[in-house]
Amino acid sequence: MYNNYFNLKQSPFSIAPDPRYLFMSERHREALAHLLYGIGSGGGFVLLTGEIGAGKTTVCRCFIEQIPDNCRLAYIFNPKLTVEELLLTICDEFRIALPPASAGALGVKSYVDAINGYLLESHAQGNNNVLVIDEAQNLSPQVLEQLRLLTNLETSERKLLQIILIGQPELRTMLAQPELEQLAQRVIARYHLGPLSEAETGAYVAHRLTVAGAHPGNPIPSALAPLVHRLTQGVPRRINLLCDRALLGAYVENSSVVTPKILRRAAAEVFAGEAPSPRAPLRWPLVAGGVLAGAAISAAAWQAVPRAPAPSAPLAAATVPATAPAAAPGASKDQARAQQVAAARPAAAAQAPASGKPLLLATQTEALRELGTLWGQQLPTQEPCQGAPRLNLRCYQGRGGLYELRLLDRPAIVALHDGQKLGYAVLSNMDADSAVLSVNGQRQKVSLGALATRFDGEFTTLWKAPRGFRDEVHPGDTGPDVDWIAGRLAALNKLDAPRSERPFDESTRGLLRAFQAKQNLKADGVAGPRTYMRLNQLSGVDEPRLLAAAGTGK
Repeated sequence: MYNNYFNLKQSPFSIAPDPRYLFMSERHREALAHLLYGIGSGGGFVLLTGEIGAGKTTVCRCFIEQIPDNCRLAYIFNPKLTVEELLLTICDEFRIALPPASAGALGVKSYVDAINGYLLESHAQGNNNVLVIDEAQNLSPQVLEQLRLLTNLETSERKLLQIILIGQPELRTMLAQPELEQLAQRVIARYHLGPLSEAETGAYVAHRLTVAGAHPGNPIPSALAPLVHRLTQGVPRRINLLCDRALLGAYVENSSVVTPKILRRAAAEVFAGEAPSPRAPLRWPLVAGGVLAGAAISAAAWQAVPRAPAPSAPLAAATVPATAPAAAPGASKDQARAQQVAAARPAAAAQAPASGKPLLLATQTEALRELGTLWGQQLPTQEPCQGAPRLNLRCYQGRGGLYELRLLDRPAIVALHDGQKLGYAVLSNMDADSAVLSVNGQRQKVSLGALATRFDGEFTTLWKAPRGFRDEVHPGDTGPDVDWIAGRLAALNKLDAPRSERPFDESTRGLLRAFQAKQNLKADGVAGPRTYMRLNQLSGVDEPRLLAAAGTGK
């Protein structure tokens, strides 16, 4: 209705998924990275959660488009199924042949045997198999347990089925229940998709308007971004609903742009009932047979109710899983498959964690000071991150989880949840299957599955800053930090060493952008902590490594 009025090619804030309007914030890229890490990690469960409208389905669609050629995908979007219905759906999605109907009614065993046979044959052909279940908070405990049993089939190197669970925050609460502890310990990566920041909200609105054909003086001024963020809490679907109604309001009021007054009135319309108002909001007149009246959205669909986490068991030392033996010499293909299936089931069932002494967690300050010793420095007892620059170190706080830590390849302190309590440990080593945690000098090896049940992705690490480091370097700036950046980039590109006190010019910035793009960093030509860390690694700066110490480093 308002498209012609604002000279737009189509509605920019439709809630229907349209790949042309895809906007990947830093959080969405981190979530996508977790999913991609999961399919290359050797099997198990990957968990992606987020509030309603946070963009989980958007991330999932991007993931599906990027899976490798040797990856076969099954996607279930309506998981309110019985165990038998779930198994039949998996067979349908993977196109697994089932016994003919004349053979009698199929039970759970028939479905499981068919799935196991398919997975073994697919693995022999060099293929990976991934099962994606959306709206997984609707799965019953019985179905979740059956999914865990499906991951029992494995070789000596990897599980033969990777399962990705995507759902709302209550999914995390479900998996924290004692009866699902075995499944929770097989979660190798988890990520909670939070809302957009204020800056990302402004970029999101501008992006969708630009794709729809809006000109530079777009109908929703950038100055409204803080208000849009405040009214929507940064949830993409809420942003779409609010901005769509605001544009309609501007059209009704014959305004060339959305004003703060129009935006607040739109929020009162769209989010009616979320909070009591002292007086009823003034509604715009009905347009085109009730378009506005039909657009009101129930507040219940948008409210996020915080839930207390269920108590959880203490972290215990990891055990080495048993592996399936090879088939007997001379066995037929079917006999070999039967032997592998039979051996794989008890092998995976034996992966319960060994009973061990719980690892008592430290405070954040204690963990940071212990982390500093890995850099050969004694951080101050009060506010260690504020005192770190005096020791030529900087703190970097991230929230990308185990995938991000692998990329950074450096020890870090990780925030771990133990029921209602939050504590910290130093993650000092990590390989493909396990990690080493250290608390006040006590080291303990844990499986990645056990770690993932406690770790929500937030971490703090350290990095060495060059002399004269500034948070931002602008074009034309000179100094030792500019010399350091230019020197490292020149060495990596096998160029002549630049002269000292050379300004940070477009040539250097171009090299920096190219470096960032090659390293999968944000290619903005701004040297931030992640850029410095990667430059440190590639130029041989002496810093501790997370993966090298575990035998899997570069």
